[in-house]
Amino acid sequence: LLQAGPREPAGEAWLVGAGPGDPGLLTRRGLELLQRADTVMHDALVATEILDLARRDAELVAVGKRGGRASTDQEDINKELIRRVTAGEHVCRLKGGDTCVFGRGGEELQALAGAGLPYQVVPGVTAANACAAYAGMPLTHRGVAGGYTVVTGHPAKSEDEPDWTRLTDPQLTLVVYMGARRLASLCTTLVEAGREPSTPAAIVEQGSTAGQRVIGA
Repeated sequence: LLQAGPREPAGEAWLVGAGPGDPGLLTRRGLELLQRADTVMHDALVATEILDLARRDAELVAVGKRGGRASTDQEDINKELIRRVTAGEHVCRLKGGDTCVFGRGGEELQALAGAGLPYQVVPGVTAANACAAYAGMPLTHRGVAGGYTVVTGHPAKSEDEPDWTRLTDPQLTLVVYMGARRLASLCTTLVEAGREPSTPAAIVEQGSTAGQRVIGA
């Protein structure tokens, strides 16, 4: 078991991407900071096996967001980060996937920077890459797809809705995060915008975990 080391003199926030599910995808740098943190503020989908790697005496604080369920308000998360770092704590803000790909990491960085507090960012493996790789579906492939685009299927505001007419290029793989609840309407919207109805598509559930399920191509 890890023992508590000497406390470092000044507080700092560490925004760490935990990866999309498989604990083996946590980076070495992410693990190092996780094991040094006084407090771990973690998302709901961070694997228990990763949380078990935290320092034995670290405080674990759940601040996750789940669609349609009780969630922690982002403003409250920002305030708690600032409060703890100001008090001298080393806080690991552990996020599912990558810190700044639909993880609101940018908002937390802005809050910390605005308060004049130090922070580090450790990128993580984002779901788009992991789900595609574990399903054996490359996001790019010579002669088939020369690039890929990542968008949200669940924008916070209607004005943030992607411009679907710009996402119809058959040479680009389109990755939609958080789109399961709008699946039928998203398919209709894409076809109306110009995507071919015969475009191969797949849904990946619980990506990179033992329970991963792939529906479709």
